[in-house]
Amino acid sequence: MLTRVRLTLVLLLIVAHAPVLQGAQSRPGSIAELALYQGSDRESILIEGAKKEGQLTFYTSNTWVAGPVSQEFEKKYPFIKANVWRSDSKALLKRLTEEHAAGKYLADVVETSPEYVNLLVRASLLQDHFSPELSAYDDEAKVKGKSGVLAWTNREIYISLGYNTNLVPAAEAPKTLKDYLDPKWKGKMAIAGTTTGTQWIGAVWDTMGREFLEKLSAQEINVQNMSGAALSGLVASGEVPLSPTIFNSNIFTHKQKSAPVEWRPIDPVIAGVGSSGLIVNAPHPHAALLFLDYLHSKLGQQVAMKGGLSSARNDIGSLEQKFKKIYMESKYTPEEMEKKFEEWEGLMRKLFIRKR
Repeated sequence: MLTRVRLTLVLLLIVAHAPVLQGAQSRPGSIAELALYQGSDRESILIEGAKKEGQLTFYTSNTWVAGPVSQEFEKKYPFIKANVWRSDSKALLKRLTEEHAAGKYLADVVETSPEYVNLLVRASLLQDHFSPELSAYDDEAKVKGKSGVLAWTNREIYISLGYNTNLVPAAEAPKTLKDYLDPKWKGKMAIAGTTTGTQWIGAVWDTMGREFLEKLSAQEINVQNMSGAALSGLVASGEVPLSPTIFNSNIFTHKQKSAPVEWRPIDPVIAGVGSSGLIVNAPHPHAALLFLDYLHSKLGQQVAMKGGLSSARNDIGSLEQKFKKIYMESKYTPEEMEKKFEEWEGLMRKLFIRKR
């Protein structure tokens, strides 16, 4: 009888402590386990870990995400410092691959265009991860992993004509690609010398052919070795009267500051999609996952939209864009895109840089 009582007590103790034991066993240990963890205590675990980490490093190719979005994240989580490095997509890829080859893991989160995300996926540089915000995004916005996602869309912006209204009246501003050939624009236009300008060269080549680009080169277009975002600043200041390689989001923010600028969609309007993901072996995984949650949250996307960006969330009213768009990143495979970029860059050097 005594033995039976003792056995019953032991069983009761095991049952009573089972949840505790199971909770301890299910608590994530590795970065991979943490990234895919879906327990009810996920947020508390991330916050606890992020407080110890104190920071995260974020690589992005978008100025607004690098600035206001990251700053608002720091306000929500004041115990996390967001170290941001902003450059064009090609430079981001180069830096990440070189760091990986050297065995250095400095970045936690990367945000860039889809074709470069695909290259990062092929190089096994992105960590499969989960977020409770995923349910607000359609499958087409996700690069799926085995159990979660490797990357997912967090913004969409458009490249076309930006001009200074003090120097270029709206009635006179180009309305079609052929209008760029008007002699009155000779020596007054500029294009970004980075990925933005290269994509535009490719889109025009695909749409109008090389002969048109050769005619355009006679317009003495200045190739500025800067991002489209930086070039928009020169348009706003009047240093550059007009440029066909300007993001609508940058003109949106300049207008909020009462700059004399306008943006006009001229076919082909290039749609630039931004996707983000967790880097393999991220040194600050807790903070990184909190950042990805925030970036894709309704609040984070509303901050992004204040910068003129469009959102892929299916529960938020995004900016309405009725013009025709071309998605260069999805038009070609990563291998084809790599070759195309080399061709377009070569054409830019030959027709617009060496000629001057």
